[in-house]
Amino acid sequence: MTASSPSLLLRLKRLSLVAQIIIGLIAGIALALFAPEVAKSTAFIGKVFVAALKAVAPILVFVLVMASIANHKHGQETHIRPILFLYLLGTFAAAVVAVVASMLFPSSLVLATHDVAVTAPGGIGEVLQSLLLSVVDNPVSALMNANFIGILAWAIGMGVAIRHAGDTTREVLGDLSNGVTLIVRLVIRFAPLGIFGLVASTLATSGFGALIGYVHLLAVLLGCMLFVALVMNPIIVFWKLRRNPYPLVIMCLRESGITAFFTRSSAANIPVNLELSKRLGLHEDTYSVSIPLGATINMAGAAITITVLTLAAVHTLGIAVDIPTAILLSVVAAICACGASGVAGGSLLLIPLACSLFGIPSQIAMQVVAVGFIIGVLQDSAETALNSSTDVLFTAAACLGEEQKAQRLA
Repeated sequence: MTASSPSLLLRLKRLSLVAQIIIGLIAGIALALFAPEVAKSTAFIGKVFVAALKAVAPILVFVLVMASIANHKHGQETHIRPILFLYLLGTFAAAVVAVVASMLFPSSLVLATHDVAVTAPGGIGEVLQSLLLSVVDNPVSALMNANFIGILAWAIGMGVAIRHAGDTTREVLGDLSNGVTLIVRLVIRFAPLGIFGLVASTLATSGFGALIGYVHLLAVLLGCMLFVALVMNPIIVFWKLRRNPYPLVIMCLRESGITAFFTRSSAANIPVNLELSKRLGLHEDTYSVSIPLGATINMAGAAITITVLTLAAVHTLGIAVDIPTAILLSVVAAICACGASGVAGGSLLLIPLACSLFGIPSQIAMQVVAVGFIIGVLQDSAETALNSSTDVLFTAAACLGEEQKAQRLA
């Protein structure tokens, strides 16, 4: 018995991280089914894992971006511009997919009076204002509150300033970056255990009983996200690379999307995405900026959530939607999704803003937000998985595409 235990642990250790995560997932489901009371006590394990990821993500982004810019050599291409274009294109395309799906498969909601103690933004200007204030946030406050827009702004500014410092200072910054990265890898190694705790406690506590009344709405939401992940994103990647996109798409979904699905936090998944980018051989100067930037503005899943729930309210109230209004909704949803990270509560609290395009009063719109919170167990998980995996996908596609272009020109 004693001799077999180390052998089993050794075999588990030799498995890939993804295989270990799948084992943790299956074990969590089994525990929730057969011993729900025990499964509830595993919530602490999941909370510790997510808290650890959230703790290392801000300092990792700050140090990594600052070190990359400080040590950046003149003449090196970072490909940030094509990545930004892919982020915006992907988010807008997701909103268009959601509009089409909502018209083909309209959803109806049971709207009643709900007391939702949240405050939605008053307009797009307020969302953009919130983003601008995030840029000029105090650096200590930005690190404490995981404000990645502010962290990026300060990291870029400090990196540019330190480029003019001595070689020793830049070397120390590089060593600090390596040290933080090592800590992050250690945290990620505990992902199978963390996901085991998250899955077991979530299923044992809430289950999926509350979602039965919203099967159709969830089917449209999740169907849109799957379509974007498996059809729309591959089309965009194929356009950029001119080769079979699915090996890259599946890798990003498997190694980034699974973790993001269970942590339900783009910020917590930043370390996972940075590690995956490194293994893909992407340039550090590029992914150290594009991954945290993507966690704040690349929000295809959020655009789908805003659009589908808004059009569900529109259909319930019997409001006609013409093509120009549908296009306008896609644009507004894409802009709102990019600003979702700057608003407390994320994408759900931007639904009233989109509803205002159709003259839907905030009292009714906030009921739709309440529905969003009810289905959030699946909606938020799938949304985060799509958002986060797409960050790596588009970063890799842009980098590889620009490298191919350079080779052709050479």
